[in-house]
Amino acid sequence: MFFKNIICPACGAACDDIQVEFKNGAIEAKNICKVGNARFKALTSSRRLKQPLIKFEGKLKSVSWDEALEKAADILVSAKRPLLFMGSDISCETHEIGLRIGEYLGAVVDSNTTLGNGPAAMGLQESGKTAATEGQKKNRGDLVVYWGTNPLESMPRQMSRYGVFPRGYWTGRGRFDRTVITVDPRKTLTSEASDLHVQLKPNSDYELISGLLTLLHGKTPHPSIEEVTGIPIFLMERMLYMMKNCNFGSISVGVGLSSSIGKHRNVEIAMNLVKELNNYTKFTLGVLRSHCNAAGFNQIASGMYGYPFGLDFMKGYPRYNPGEFTTADLLRERDVDAVFVIGTDLLNEVPADCAAYLSEIPLICLDIVPCPTIIVSDVVLPAVIDAMECDGTFYRLDDVAVHFEPFMDSSFEFTKSNEDTLKQLFVKIKEKCNYKPVKIS
Repeated sequence: MFFKNIICPACGAACDDIQVEFKNGAIEAKNICKVGNARFKALTSSRRLKQPLIKFEGKLKSVSWDEALEKAADILVSAKRPLLFMGSDISCETHEIGLRIGEYLGAVVDSNTTLGNGPAAMGLQESGKTAATEGQKKNRGDLVVYWGTNPLESMPRQMSRYGVFPRGYWTGRGRFDRTVITVDPRKTLTSEASDLHVQLKPNSDYELISGLLTLLHGKTPHPSIEEVTGIPIFLMERMLYMMKNCNFGSISVGVGLSSSIGKHRNVEIAMNLVKELNNYTKFTLGVLRSHCNAAGFNQIASGMYGYPFGLDFMKGYPRYNPGEFTTADLLRERDVDAVFVIGTDLLNEVPADCAAYLSEIPLICLDIVPCPTIIVSDVVLPAVIDAMECDGTFYRLDDVAVHFEPFMDSSFEFTKSNEDTLKQLFVKIKEKCNYKPVKIS
C-alpha cells in the first residue's frame, strides 16, 4: 500500500509531503528526515504499547481498558490538586478535552511550552508580534537569522523546505539569493553552513541585542560591550548593515535565546529590534518549535481561557502565573498530589528533584512506547498515533493550522483516538463526581 501527502507529526515543521509505503509488514517513509523517520517507525515497532497497564505490588500488569479508565478516574477525582501535563505530539482536539477535564476538576493544566519556549511566549505577550508564515519566508526572505537554535540537527527540513534552500517567487535562485546569519555560542552544523557566525559569549544575548539597538539609533555602544558579549563592535555593525539592507528578513529564535539569562526579556527586546528594523525594511520574528504541536496548545488554551500555558483552575476560574502554576515549580514545591502525563516523557524533561517527586505520587501516563515516565506510572494507557491512525489538527511552528488525515485505522478496538480516550475518561470522572452514597438508617 502506498500513501502520499501525509503530515509528519515529529516536529514543528509539520511537513505535509511525506510518502508512506508498507512492505512486508514494515513501513517505509520518503521525503522525510531522520527525526520524522523514527516517529513513523514507532507505528510498527515491537516495543509499542498494546494493552492498558496498572501497577500491582510495584509491577505493571495488563488489565482491561475499562479497569484502567476506572483507576485513572479514581486517581484524578480523589486528588486535591491534580496536574494534567499535555504533550505536543497530540492533536488540538485532544488538548481541548484535556483543558475541559482540568477545568472540571479544578486542576492545573500545562504543556511542553513551559519546559521549552515558554519564555518566548511570555516575551511576545510583552512586546507584541511581527510575524510571517514559513511560506512568506520562502518566497520573500533574502536574510535569515538563526538565533539560539540549530535547525540542521533539531529540525532538518525547515531549512530545506522554507528557510534557506528552496526557490521562492522572489528568491528564484534559492540559497544563492539568501544570506544566513547564525547567532550561537557554539559551533554547530547550522553555523558552519552560514555566511556569518556571531559567536557570542553564553548568556549575553540581551547585551548583544541592546548593542544592535544602540547602533540602529545612530549611537556607538560603550566599549565594555565587547568584553561582555565577546563580539567586536565592527562585527555588530556588519551584522546590522546586513539586516537593514535586506529586502525581507526574519529572525528564527530557539530555546537558546529564551533559556539564557534574561529569559523572556531576551525575546521581548529581540522583538523590539524587529519593530525598529521595520522602519528600514520588512523584518519578522518567529519561534522554531522542536515539538510538533507545541504551538497548538498555546492557541487552544489562549482561545478558550486567554492564557497560553500553566493554567490553574483551583478557584473555579483560570489563573496564570509562570513560576507558580508551571510544572517544574509545582513539582519542586510538592504542590500537586497526582499527575496525568499525556503524550510526552515528562520524567526525562524535568529536573532531578521534580522527577523524584513524580515517582512518589499517583501518576497516569498516556503514551506510545515505554519510557522512564511509564516505569514510575500507576496507570498506563496506550496512545493512538496522531496523523497516522486518526484525524485532527496541528498548529505548525508559524501558528498555521494544519488538518491531518490518517492513512490507517486505530490499532485499538477500545479507542479511536487520544481525543476519544480523554472523552471516555471524562465520562468516568463525571460519573464519580456526581456519585452520592445513599445513607442507610
